[in-house]
This record gives sequence, structure tokens and C-alpha cells, in this order.
Amino acid sequence: MQNDKKKVLAVLDDLFFTVKILDAAKRAGVDIEFIKSDQDLMEKVKDKPMLIILDLNYSAVQPLKLIEKLKRDKEHRGISVLSYLSHVQGELKQAAHDAGCDMVLARSAFSQNLQQILKRHAGII
Repeated sequence: MQNDKKKVLAVLDDLFFTVKILDAAKRAGVDIEFIKSDQDLMEKVKDKPMLIILDLNYSAVQPLKLIEKLKRDKEHRGISVLSYLSHVQGELKQAAHDAGCDMVLARSAFSQNLQQILKRHAGII
């Protein structure tokens, strides 16, 4: 029986979270690909990843516009978008929800629950 791993796209540049995501993905048995631009994300999203992780403070992309673009597109709106931010950024959290983000977590909650989140999206738990 072949074990097809599911793909997660992560849009961030923070080395700390890159390492955490890599470790959690390995433990959860999912493939992860890191994306550095909105153009690259829109190209890679055509492969129907199971999840997109987005750092709402990543300045190389416009996260809110990116979320809106994904959720506006009929083909991509079914892809789950999970974003994270500092716990004190309440307005940004609300703006992400308004843009269509499926889940917005504080950095600490994201970091603490990442492996379980990946397993849940992969259908492991």
C-alpha cells in the first residue's frame, strides 16, 4: 500500500517557525513546501494543497489580500487557510477572519498545537 503524503504550503520567512513547522510536518507525516511570494503561492495552489499556513506579519506578501484572493477564487476557496500572529494584534486577527481566513491563532497557540493541526488536516486523527 502506497503512503501518499499530503502537501502543506507555508508562506513565511521566520526561521524559528520554519524549523517548528518542518519538525511538526515530519512528525505528522505530511510534506511541506515553503513559499516566499504571492505569485509562487498562486502557482503552487493549483496542486490543491490540504492546507496553507500564512504568517500574517510576513511583509513580502500582502497576507490579507492573499487570503481574499484565495477565498474569492472558486477553485481555491475550499483549501483551508490557517494564519498566525502576535496575541496582541486583535484588529489584524479580525481583518484576517473578515478576509476569509479559516483559522487565526496566536503564535503561541499555533506553535503548541501545530502537530495536531497538521494531523487533523491530513486525516490522521
